[in-house]
Amino acid sequence: MISNPHYNINESPLTLEDVYSVAIDKRKVSLHPDTEKRIEASHKIIKKMVEEDDRPIYAVNTGFGSLKDVRIPKEKLKQLQLNLIRSHSVGVGPPLPRETVRAMMLLRAFTLSLGYSGVRPAVVHGLLGMLNEDIIPLIPSQGSVGASGDLAPLSHLALAMIGEGEVEWQGRRLRAVEVFKMLKLEPLSPEPKEALALVNGTQMMCSVGVLALLKAENVLRHADIAAAMTLEANLGSPRAFDDRVHAVRPHPGQRKVANNLLKLLKDSEIYESHQNCTRVQDAYSIRCAPQVHGAAWDAIGYTRRVLETEINSVTDNPIVFPDQGRGGDVISAGNFHGQPVALALDFMSIALTAVASISERRTARLLNPALSELPVALVEHAGLQSGLMMSQVTQASLVNECKTFSHPASVDSIPTWADQEDHVSMGAFAARKADQVVEALTKVIAIEMICAAQGLEFRKPLRSGKGVEKAFISIREVIPMVKEDRELAKDFERAVQLISEKQILHAVMEAVGPIL
Repeated sequence: MISNPHYNINESPLTLEDVYSVAIDKRKVSLHPDTEKRIEASHKIIKKMVEEDDRPIYAVNTGFGSLKDVRIPKEKLKQLQLNLIRSHSVGVGPPLPRETVRAMMLLRAFTLSLGYSGVRPAVVHGLLGMLNEDIIPLIPSQGSVGASGDLAPLSHLALAMIGEGEVEWQGRRLRAVEVFKMLKLEPLSPEPKEALALVNGTQMMCSVGVLALLKAENVLRHADIAAAMTLEANLGSPRAFDDRVHAVRPHPGQRKVANNLLKLLKDSEIYESHQNCTRVQDAYSIRCAPQVHGAAWDAIGYTRRVLETEINSVTDNPIVFPDQGRGGDVISAGNFHGQPVALALDFMSIALTAVASISERRTARLLNPALSELPVALVEHAGLQSGLMMSQVTQASLVNECKTFSHPASVDSIPTWADQEDHVSMGAFAARKADQVVEALTKVIAIEMICAAQGLEFRKPLRSGKGVEKAFISIREVIPMVKEDRELAKDFERAVQLISEKQILHAVMEAVGPIL
């Protein structure tokens, strides 16, 4: 539960968890009065320069991109801003999920609130008003190259603000202007710099990335649980997770995962039953779980740090510096370029794919009686029954998708705008495919858990470690043992839901404490 039902935009940094609470939990957002003053200060700089100065200011009194040298007369400056929004609304493809758009709206409002964008407070209030009324712009998911920010997606967001786009409201798809009329809201009439401030930024890639990262952190914890379950079902040993081993190679993630596994496997009757067996060591997919899962934790830890920095940054152009002593300054630069985020999200995709790959290998061992000493396909009467044989086939398909989506978007640049924007980040696609990798990984781990739970059935009456036993019980409350062939797709869906809603994780943590 959120103790404070409102998130108040003020001096405090925005956290990833704040984004989640607004995007998913629909937390209301307000603007602190002191922040409003900060926004107004930068707007005054732009207003003064437009009214009194004759200097060219990019996209305020000039054209855009390769048209940067075309001067626009004062009487056309508001029309210029409207034309920017309309002409840049060129997205294609299915609309972004409403949660992603809610996150975009919050992130855009927050960066404008930092007071370096030259907009009126009314622009931020307009964004927050739509967000709090749950008026969600329909934003196509494709079309951003992530260089001048996420131009096309943010333009569709701005298009709704001026009453010309489509929105989802109360389950209906409507023209924004219709919803504004019903709620007695005024569409935005952008003044100089304001449309540009709305469309320049990295908020699409960040919103997709933040929500994907939070899901990734959850599924990585479940990956440790799945690995421990498979170890028990496969009669593995926890000795490889001894802290002395990981203290001499002290990567933080590796040590954290080893500690998680030891917690999960504590007091295992299954392990006690085979301590004196002839097996010297387990296969890499079991023994090296701390090294592989841990490396993924370290990788997404880097991604988290990048996203925490980015969502608290000024990412539009030009940037307004309200220095009252010198009358202020406006600098054209490149903070909208998404390279830091693109690289970090590509890194996350690669890391999570490694976890999907090792999970599939563990599942394959469970299903192979020569490696697991379990029944063929984890079912009695194999032959008549195919059991869980096809589970690994589905995993193989999902892992292939992960591997394909792990090709980094950030290494590819296609120049745009007549070579004015001659290097782009492709950060939006880096974010979208990272989210797809997370979704696929969740399914891979869900399938491993189902197969491991089935394997544990054949180790009864021996009990597994405390954490593993809790995970097993949590799964069995929803998914029964496979005793004869049935449609397993529904089992997979239920297991994915258990992971997404953290039911398994919470049950385990009640028994063994935090799974970090």
